[in-house]
Amino acid sequence: MNDLSSDSHRQEVNPHLRQILKKKMDLSLSQMVKGILQGDTGMLSRAITLVESTRAEDRNLAADLIRECLPHSGRSQRIGITGVPGVGKSTFIETFGSYLIQKQNRKVAVLAVDPSSQVSHGSILGDKTRMEALSQSPLAFIRPSPSAGSLGGVARKTREAIILCEAAGFDTIIIETVGVGQSETTVKSMVDLFMLLLLPGAGDELQGIKKGIMEMADLIVIHKADGDNAKRANLASADVRRALRLYPEDPREWTIPVELCSSLEETGIEDIWMDVEKFFRHGEIKGFIQENRKEQAEFWLRESVGELLHDSFFQHPRVAKQWPTVKKEVIEGRISPFEAARSLMSSFTGDNSDLSV
Repeated sequence: MNDLSSDSHRQEVNPHLRQILKKKMDLSLSQMVKGILQGDTGMLSRAITLVESTRAEDRNLAADLIRECLPHSGRSQRIGITGVPGVGKSTFIETFGSYLIQKQNRKVAVLAVDPSSQVSHGSILGDKTRMEALSQSPLAFIRPSPSAGSLGGVARKTREAIILCEAAGFDTIIIETVGVGQSETTVKSMVDLFMLLLLPGAGDELQGIKKGIMEMADLIVIHKADGDNAKRANLASADVRRALRLYPEDPREWTIPVELCSSLEETGIEDIWMDVEKFFRHGEIKGFIQENRKEQAEFWLRESVGELLHDSFFQHPRVAKQWPTVKKEVIEGRISPFEAARSLMSSFTGDNSDLSV
């Protein structure tokens, strides 16, 4: 079905979707590139909508657009922010982003990776509403993640959105993880600095934080360190520092800072920014920022190949024809999933010889 045809669910979410997509399709590639390079946020939004489209013709145009914008990207500081629900990520991002715009003369783009949205529709749209002051700044751009799709698909679109935002002149890109689990690892693979927000009472909090997430952090912030929480925040800071001493020494020779912050009282924000600047200076001197980006580029190359193969596999007519029968046999326990996969792969490749893995 054509994306511009009637779809009650999609039009219920956005009654102007047809008009938005039509305007997007009427734009030429050169017009979109020119608008993005001039910092037109309206054009940037349309470009990201194009990147998020699943239409074959849109994917081809999006690939051309990314290719044109790529030489103008790569000059931002990419910061990932994660934390458990209730830690105040949205409030922190608004306060932090506003500080960067007002005090540091920076342009800030906020993107999100939300793998939970397919089931729960996430909370990023609400987050955008709560970032009202930041969203009204002409030097800020806030983009919700797609409302459906796999983590891999959402992440790929977020990575391409980073390229477009950088081409539009945004020098600070903040990637917020809305989901939990694998989303942290995914965001780590597309940012330079990974920031973990914790709540006061870290003795209990640390029990709910996977060790791997703590190890990924380049900067840890004890948030909501105000009022009755101030004392608990100091205790939490000490607990986190003790926990960090148990971790192996960082080969980058970077000591993870632990800061206290209150977005409500706007305290600790400047110290956090000083840590961020120190990290990037250290990274430039040691060379790990650029090396990390090279490794990330290779990682996303492999991910992209995997995604394209996945799509080609399940769209292949022989696989599609065989799939219902094979799936039934697996469900009923007549063949193993591995044997079924080998059979489907033979259909996909047209090779009936033995497949070694």
